[in-house]
Amino acid sequence: MKTDTIKEMSQSYTIHPDTRLGIVSLTVANLERQIEFYLKVLGLQLHWREGARAGLGVGRQDLIQLVEVPGAPRARGTTGIYHFALLLPNRRELARAIARLFQLGYPNYPTDHVVSKTTYLDDAEGNNIELYIYSSDEGTFTFENGQLMVRRTDGRLSNGREALDVEALFRELSPEDDLHDPLPEETMMGHVHLYGSNLEDSMCFYRDVLGFKEGAIVPGFRFADVELDRPHVIAFNTWQGEGAPPPPPDSLGLRHFTIVLPKRDELDKVLARVRETGISTEDVEHGTLLRDPSQISIFLTAKKTE
Repeated sequence: MKTDTIKEMSQSYTIHPDTRLGIVSLTVANLERQIEFYLKVLGLQLHWREGARAGLGVGRQDLIQLVEVPGAPRARGTTGIYHFALLLPNRRELARAIARLFQLGYPNYPTDHVVSKTTYLDDAEGNNIELYIYSSDEGTFTFENGQLMVRRTDGRLSNGREALDVEALFRELSPEDDLHDPLPEETMMGHVHLYGSNLEDSMCFYRDVLGFKEGAIVPGFRFADVELDRPHVIAFNTWQGEGAPPPPPDSLGLRHFTIVLPKRDELDKVLARVRETGISTEDVEHGTLLRDPSQISIFLTAKKTE
């Protein structure tokens, strides 16, 4: 990236607030096993399958794309995805998702972040997934002097990583609720959390080039994130080490994640800024591929019009 150009561009553009995250594409070693996981355990629907590829999601919306590379290895100590997170519409749907995991005996870790309620689990090949809802009316979540500070609305402090009260959550359910129904069509890709190589470079790219709003920057925690009209949309950390390299081609895990602009002209604005910095791009069907400073692939596209 041309650093001087980016400094001149800084704060001169904000990405459209209706921008959303789209499909997360993963390289998998066993397509059948992964499809079974995403259907039976997570509750997605199989939308299409073509040879070694498949798309799964909710309603008519794909959320996950799987691409099979038999024998693909798992790279360690590299950049890539820490987890992707599906945002559910309400407490009842989170309760139903967690109850299904409990009924299946599938390992997961319900957690109360105060400002969100969540559970974490790994898919059949070790990709970490978060299922969550917002509960921002219950407290505030900030970083001060490199420390996580969570304060409930009643004044009590929390570490933000308490065990979720699942018994209280399950009271949202009724005997008529079918735990094996698919996730609701309102489910969306809520955020992606990335293993990066440098916090400052990543923030410069996502904030100053793409135009996301700056969120938290916590060097002591080696973490930062950016926002849209809601917090924590793209997060990045250096927990794999400062200057971590990208994984070898066709490793298990992230192929790319998707940023969806609401209209074609909004996409063109972002692409013009990207190209002004000297970042390489590749035009492909329905959008453009590029890489962030950590060499993580991003697919930029515009929302399809009906």
